[in-house]
Amino acid sequence: MGESAALAARARYLVTGGAGFIGSHFVRETLRRFSGARVTVLDKLTYAGNLQNLEEFRDDERFAFVRGDICDRGLVGPLVAESDIVVNFAAETHVDRAIGDPGSFVQTDVYGAYILLEAARESATKRFVQISTDEVYGEILGDAATEEAPLLPRNPYSASKAGGDRLAYSYHATYGMPVVVTRCSNNYGPHQHPEKLVPLFVTNALEGRPLPVYGSGLNVRDWIHVRDHVGALHAIIEAEGVEGQVFNIAGRNERSVLDITGGILDALGKPHDLIRHVKDRPGHDRRYAIDDAKLRRATGWSPSVPFEAGLRETVHWYRENRSWWETIKSGVFQDYYRKQYGS
Repeated sequence: MGESAALAARARYLVTGGAGFIGSHFVRETLRRFSGARVTVLDKLTYAGNLQNLEEFRDDERFAFVRGDICDRGLVGPLVAESDIVVNFAAETHVDRAIGDPGSFVQTDVYGAYILLEAARESATKRFVQISTDEVYGEILGDAATEEAPLLPRNPYSASKAGGDRLAYSYHATYGMPVVVTRCSNNYGPHQHPEKLVPLFVTNALEGRPLPVYGSGLNVRDWIHVRDHVGALHAIIEAEGVEGQVFNIAGRNERSVLDITGGILDALGKPHDLIRHVKDRPGHDRRYAIDDAKLRRATGWSPSVPFEAGLRETVHWYRENRSWWETIKSGVFQDYYRKQYGS
């Protein structure tokens, strides 16, 4: 076992945004994989954070939860100082919301990353993982983007993520900090907030409501199951000599919005006339595509969840866990929905 793998098995983890979709899956897998690990979650519990995602760890002595903002220097400093590995999932993440409120994205995704990085620099953190996104490359109409491709974000969300991404790298280049940046494609799976495409369309279909497809629905994304994303992150954390590097994480499952929509309706036995085309959103990128060959060479990782099986499993989870999402889709969510898609 290498030094990094040995550290990962007994490390004190600080997982920011750990009550969210991907963060909570990372927490779950870390505690399942390593009996000697300790995990502290720092989460602001905005609309996208949900303590139900962490309920199973409430009585686990290896787990602790702190409610707070990564922009709070006084709170962040001691938590980072007590940690060996920091994994920063905390972010505003939804493109639609970024178009209406870009300032909150800059605050969390850039300034929040700065606060964490400063605390890590002062505390001699052993590994800092900055979770970025494939959207920083912008619209890809040719070959899939490698890690050396230029960053050309086209909306406030991807621009703010690019800012945090490059700020994290600068702390390696300038201060020698053990930073790794990851850029993953679209995630799907259980516990994802129903503002996102897959859970929104699944839950709308279960309710017999229309599925609002922006524009033509021909926009293409690469899709990866959240468990595979988490597996890639662990492979990177356990790898030797990856400090200062960027890794793309891909599912190699390019699908259009209409492909996804049809698959969801078929899995639920619902008619395709539930599809409703709505006005396209501003700056809607036609395709994202990333090349993850570097990650596969460096770690041997590859995704294990076939897309069709993963989508069926995800649809089943939402069908069997209505109480989880029905609460979320009530109240203020309906105001957001009407504003975004109309009645």
